Amino acid sequence: MELKGKQIGVAITASFCTYKTIFVELENLVKKGADVQAIFSDSAQSMDTRFGKAQEFLKKTQEITGKRVIKTIEQAEPIGPKKLLDLLIIMPCTGNTIAKLANGITDTPVLMAAKAHLRNERPLLLSISTNDALGMNMKNIGLLMNTKNIYFVPFGQDNAEKKPNSMLAHTNLLIPAAEDALEGKQYQPIIQ
Repeated sequence: MELKGKQIGVAITASFCTYKTIFVELENLVKKGADVQAIFSDSAQSMDTRFGKAQEFLKKTQEITGKRVIKTIEQAEPIGPKKLLDLLIIMPCTGNTIAKLANGITDTPVLMAAKAHLRNERPLLLSISTNDALGMNMKNIGLLMNTKNIYFVPFGQDNAEKKPNSMLAHTNLLIPAAEDALEGKQYQPIIQ
């Protein structure tokens, strides 16, 4: 399914080391003709790190999408009742976000957006970035893989020698994974 004209939410969490590739994919979604609405987690919108300043990330996102970023739970809640999105992508989807999503915790704008969106039985695409995917979070990933309307951007180990439990989405496959999710299909293979 083409992305042109689709209302796509991109929910950004605090895996700051992935932001360089995240912004490339945001631009790619816009180039494909998607109408992109960004949502930032509390940490993503407030933490300055060695990878950059939060305000710079917010500004860059607004420049790419042409829209103000959703930054509060209250702003994210209407996504459900108003059926604002065709697809929601959490990118990057941290281990913390994975765990909360798997356990029904809704305490950030990103998680409220996911909850609100899923209530309409619309696709949620996860682009994982977590140092504990093959550790404590594997049970949560497995649970989400078996949850209706949740799909994954293919992922794999990013540094098996130094971080054996760490896995990272292959964001270069975001576009085809998003197209498949819009058709209710999981892009394969999931683990690469």
